[in-house]
Amino acid sequence: MTYSLRIADIPANERPRERLLAIGAKNLATAELLAILLGTGQGKGKLSAVGLGQFILQELSQHKRDPLDVLREVTARELMKIPGIGPAKATTIVAAVELGKRSFQFRPTARALIDSPAAAAAALSHDLMWQKQERFAVVFLDVKNCLIGTQVITIGTATQTLAHPREIFREAIKQGATRLIIAHNHPSGNIEPSQEDINLTEQLLQGAQYLCIPVLDHVILGNGNHQSLRDITNLWNEYPQEQ
Repeated sequence: MTYSLRIADIPANERPRERLLAIGAKNLATAELLAILLGTGQGKGKLSAVGLGQFILQELSQHKRDPLDVLREVTARELMKIPGIGPAKATTIVAAVELGKRSFQFRPTARALIDSPAAAAAALSHDLMWQKQERFAVVFLDVKNCLIGTQVITIGTATQTLAHPREIFREAIKQGATRLIIAHNHPSGNIEPSQEDINLTEQLLQGAQYLCIPVLDHVILGNGNHQSLRDITNLWNEYPQEQ
């Protein structure tokens, strides 16, 4: 298999490294990010780094799965089965993926201020972000919104989990928390709330009013992203929580 395009054939302002410097990593295609990891090309008649990145993504998607989903779990030996990928390139890619995962596993220290959905997501990313089963967890806070601790309450199947308000508030009382942030993950990576998520949030907000333990937010996590139900629904207007 030969390819005519080499990295040297690409105009300088269209090369992945130059584009990253000019417009930032977030604006690059996945194949371009892989190209930066793979290097500057493979010699005359062979794949350019960009072409090899595209080829890798095609190979990873052959089982009708999102190639990024496969890439998150792929091993170096599996990558080495792809033509053009040797030990050096395979280990570079796997190391980069692992580093990306770990960057989402930062755990705030005890008594850290949790004052935003992003801070709550960071507190739970290790337990929720990349899990293949749906998990429901709670961030326990004191009266100043400082972190007391976190806990996974339930673990479900690949598609759903169940959490009963009784279990959540029992743990909150046990931990001495005066306010909560609840959260769960969507293994699919789609962080839009389901109707079940809305219904459970409504139940918890009602229970929080009776127990005087405010629920400050419900955050959904998945594949590096998060979504705050407080930001996108009117539930906190319908069931105001004491601050």
